[in-house]
Amino acid sequence: MVLSAKHKDELNCAIADYLKQSGYIEAYNHFVQEADIPSDKVNDKKFNGLLEKKWTSVLRLQKKVMDLESKMTETVKEYEGGPTKKERSSDTWIPRPPERYCLTGHRMPVTRVIFHPVYNVMVSASEDGSIKVWDYESGDFERTLKGHTDAVNDIAFESSGKVLASCSSDLTIRLWDFAGYECIKTLHGHDHTVSSVQFVPTGDFLVSASRDKSIKVWEVSTGTVPKLWLVTESGSELQWSLQMAKLIASGSNDHTIRVWEVTTKECKVELREHDHVVECVAWAPQQCTSHLNEAIQSENPRAAKSEAHS
Repeated sequence: MVLSAKHKDELNCAIADYLKQSGYIEAYNHFVQEADIPSDKVNDKKFNGLLEKKWTSVLRLQKKVMDLESKMTETVKEYEGGPTKKERSSDTWIPRPPERYCLTGHRMPVTRVIFHPVYNVMVSASEDGSIKVWDYESGDFERTLKGHTDAVNDIAFESSGKVLASCSSDLTIRLWDFAGYECIKTLHGHDHTVSSVQFVPTGDFLVSASRDKSIKVWEVSTGTVPKLWLVTESGSELQWSLQMAKLIASGSNDHTIRVWEVTTKECKVELREHDHVVECVAWAPQQCTSHLNEAIQSENPRAAKSEAHS
C-alpha cells in the first residue's frame, strides 16, 4: 500500500507523539531528525494519542470483520441446508433440525406457545401454573408471570399486544398488562376447567371455552359478567377459532365440530367425521380456498364430479 505525502506526514507525527508520550526521548529525537518533521507539527495537539486511537480502531474493525465472516458462514450453511427455490414444495416446508434454540424452564408439560404480534418475544404456558416470556431472537428467558393456581391451558394476545389473556384449570381467566407484566383482571364464571381463550379481533370482547359445556363471550372493559354465553349439547372440552368475529368453531370430546353464530347463539352446522376427540380447530384463510378445493377433489373424485354436474 502506497501512502500519499499527507498521510506519511500524519503517520510520522503520530509516531513521534507516541514515542514522546511513552518516554522514549532518545528515540523520539532521532526519529524527528531522521523523518525531518517540522517543529510546528511536532507540538501540534491534534496528533496527541492519534496512533493509539488508530490502532484500537483497527482492532475493532478486525473483530467486526471476523464476526461478519462467522455469521456469513452460518447463513451459507442454513441456505445450503434448506430447500432451494426450484426444489421448493409443500413437502419441504417443515422445519428441519438442528433447532435454533432449546428453551427450558417449565417444570411440567408446555400447553401453549404464542408469538407477540409486535415485539420479538414469545410466551409459553404450562401445566406448572406459570406463564413465561422469552426473547426468541436471542433465546433468553425474560420473566415469569405467576397468578394461576393450576395448569394454564391457553393464552392469547389482543391485536396490539398490550393485553395477554390466560385461562386455567383453576376455573379462572386472567388479563395481564403486558407492559408492566401485572394481572389487571381475574374473570370468574366457569364451573369447570377453562380450556381455551381468545380475543375477538373487531371489538372489546374475549371468548372462552370450558368443560362446563359452555362458550362465554366476556366484555373486557368490565370483566364482570359474560355479555352472552353459548351452551353446548355435550359435556366435552372445547377448542375454538374465530372468523370475522361472527362465527365460533368448537371442537369437542364428542367427536364433533360445531359452528356457532355469535349474535344469535345458534349452532349453524354440526360436522361429524372424526372418530375421536377433536382437540383443535382453525379457520383456513381465503387464500387457501383453491388449494383446499383441489385437495378435496383429489381425495373424493366422485363428489367432485357430482358437484360439477349439479
